[in-house]
Amino acid sequence: MDKELLAMLVCPQCQGKLKYDREHAELKCHFDGLAFPVRDDIPVMLAEEARVMDADEKLGKATPKRGEAGGQA
Repeated sequence: MDKELLAMLVCPQCQGKLKYDREHAELKCHFDGLAFPVRDDIPVMLAEEARVMDADEKLGKATPKRGEAGGQA
């Protein structure tokens, strides 16, 4: 993902900073606990498309792996 684009993007809910999770192709807002998908290098910044992070992930303690509970298949 382009670093300049990433620097300009904010959470559509709270206008806060997002962290890019390259492994899961998501932009994460730890304040709202939402993970927005990045498809074909295009961020999908719609709340209805976002995944709700679990409590540990929201606190930065764990990141679910694909195929595990809470992760995408």
